[in-house]
Amino acid sequence: MLLVSFVFNLGPTMTSLQSDIRLVRRLGRLMLLLTILLAAALAMYAWPLIHSWLVAPSAQPRPITPRGELMNLEKTTIDIFKHASPSVAFITTNTRQYNPWTHRSSEVPEGSGSGFVWDTDGHIVTNLHVIQNASSAQVILYDQSSFSAKVVGYSPDHDLAVLKINVPLTEKLIPLPIGTSHDLQVGQSVFAIGNPFGLDQTLTTGIISALKRSITGESGRPIEDVIQTDAAINPGNSGGPLLDSAGRLIGVNTAIYSPSGSWSGIGFAIPVDTANRVVPDIIATGRYTRGRIGVQFNDLQSEQLLTPLHLNGLAIARVEPNSPADKAGLTGISEDLNGEPILGDVITAVSDQPIKSSKDLLAALDTLRPGDPVTLTLWHNGQSRTLTLHAANLPTE
Repeated sequence: MLLVSFVFNLGPTMTSLQSDIRLVRRLGRLMLLLTILLAAALAMYAWPLIHSWLVAPSAQPRPITPRGELMNLEKTTIDIFKHASPSVAFITTNTRQYNPWTHRSSEVPEGSGSGFVWDTDGHIVTNLHVIQNASSAQVILYDQSSFSAKVVGYSPDHDLAVLKINVPLTEKLIPLPIGTSHDLQVGQSVFAIGNPFGLDQTLTTGIISALKRSITGESGRPIEDVIQTDAAINPGNSGGPLLDSAGRLIGVNTAIYSPSGSWSGIGFAIPVDTANRVVPDIIATGRYTRGRIGVQFNDLQSEQLLTPLHLNGLAIARVEPNSPADKAGLTGISEDLNGEPILGDVITAVSDQPIKSSKDLLAALDTLRPGDPVTLTLWHNGQSRTLTLHAANLPTE
């Protein structure tokens, strides 16, 4: 009886034990499966490392993938650079510095910029601000030949300067082909070659972003019809050429708009039509001779006198003696007995181009050469009249 009771009581215990054993076996199989999967994953990721340990690395170069033909735009860019780069120069300048301790002066590096070959006589065109305040300049050509340069002349009104180098007969100078700028269009491709940060023979590309911009020249006068481009122009590019897709010179890189001093997507170039007008004069006489009519002006005084009259124009402040304006009878601002200003002639248009400020007048007269006729529209005492003058070679005011 007792034995039966013990066996009966042992039944549930045996059942629980068997259940635990089965659970342990299942967990064991699951752990085995996870271990196999983990080992397989580790082997897959570690195989390249194991393989590199066991097998010597291949010393053979990889096969070359054929490239095919260059794009037409790439061919054009390469061709432009090949033909134009021999005409681009690297210009370095020095300035003379006095040492008060030794009482001696010596030349120290001043700066650098770019330029380009204008003709086979050795004339190199650059920006005035590249060589300004320099005591000497060196011109380095594309083949790294270096020449001492002499300043032929410059035009502060246009930020242009001409240098002269004497090259041996064996050295062949290659002038850039000249294009035009009056017929340029926004969107045209452009190419700039120069020496940004002293890195010579650097090519950058872009488009014409805008036309007829105005910037201030070294003399403080505006330079008109300036080309705006997004081709990268940095310090050292100044004086270098801006080319069109035919490889012709269309501008002289001169300035950038940037708060940081480096390229920010806006660069400016003096139009080639201006350079082609100014440079020959500089070569011939050392300066640009602008035709003048002999009037002087004061924008602030003009505005004060014309605003109450609701009149747009530029009041002549003074007429220079024996000038074309003087001979034509033009009068400037005078004073009455009480010292109050009396308005003289007011220029309202030049060759049908409206004039509202001295900037407008200087732009309208910029292309004027001595002897050229110019038509003025004048206002005087409520009457409007038109007369034609001939510009003269007068000293710059």
